[in-house]
Amino acid sequence: MPNIVLFSGSSHRDLSQRVADRLGLELGKVVTKKFSNQETSVEIGESVRGEDVYIIQSGCGEINDNLMELLIMINACKIASSSRVTAVIPCFPYARQDKKDKKGSVERWSRAPISAKLVANMLSVAGADHIITMDLHASQIQGFFDIPVDNLYAEPAVLQWIKENILEWRNCIIVSPDAGGAKSCCTSSSFALELPNFPFSVKASGLSPLYLLAFRVTSIADRLNVEFALIHKERKKANEVDRMVLVGDVKDRVAILVDDMADTCGTICHAAEKLVSAGATKVYAILTHGIFSGPAISRINNASFEAVVVTNTIPQEEKMKHCPKIQFIDISMILAEAIRRTHNGESVSYLFSHVPL
Repeated sequence: MPNIVLFSGSSHRDLSQRVADRLGLELGKVVTKKFSNQETSVEIGESVRGEDVYIIQSGCGEINDNLMELLIMINACKIASSSRVTAVIPCFPYARQDKKDKKGSVERWSRAPISAKLVANMLSVAGADHIITMDLHASQIQGFFDIPVDNLYAEPAVLQWIKENILEWRNCIIVSPDAGGAKSCCTSSSFALELPNFPFSVKASGLSPLYLLAFRVTSIADRLNVEFALIHKERKKANEVDRMVLVGDVKDRVAILVDDMADTCGTICHAAEKLVSAGATKVYAILTHGIFSGPAISRINNASFEAVVVTNTIPQEEKMKHCPKIQFIDISMILAEAIRRTHNGESVSYLFSHVPL
């Protein structure tokens, strides 16, 4: 493809190389390093004048350093007269800080930052003209930008993996491990206690609007033509689940937990135990972003999972060495096709429901 340059940041070079190979391109020459005082230095090693530039940098690892590196790379290309700079951010950093936190005292609510908005402002000021990302934790983050944002979905690749790797997928049930926010849709303060009394012998397409907060799960269940369940959880504080209530019948079925990300994995591991105790024959977890920080790996090893499947928006090689249950779905072809279509001025909506061949 003419007039296109693809650069890789230092956060996920393997994914960048997979995207470049898919596009038939060589990664652009760039040198990133740190001075002795830990300032980040970036040197673009080739001309980008008049070029359509794509910079791949995921929000993982040393997140703050990698974010700063991305901002400097964007600005370096912009002031070097590139025609357009697109930041390809498979896992968007600070995506969970998308609103004022309502935990704790009322006084603390007003002082909580909306850090995802700050990151959006920083990317725009640095010179980004376009953002490509995947499975944003909250879709309203797209509205934090005044530039185009393409939020791609891992769902087509997830559906393909399920059909190819779970023999009993027709007898599965898709489970949302987090429906805690659904309580705000009900006027009753005892909503969590009332959940088990709801009838649940319905297909995903026939659910009450009360359950639409589990949109990702209902979409997958609908396309597989299977039922879905949800787990209501309440947290006393971040990364610590207080209690869980299962809504749905998982007895004698393969349960597939689906979520956009897992960090310390307390939620999905508790959910797995809940599903096994409720009679599920097997439990899988499928996640877009496998952060796996803190005690996550030991928790997964000790949990009742057949497999924990993540995409490679975040590098997983080291974690897979310590946890044989972790498998990954390659989404480089989705990012590569999005880049190709963007460069050629084509629609990317095809990728919302199809995996590129």
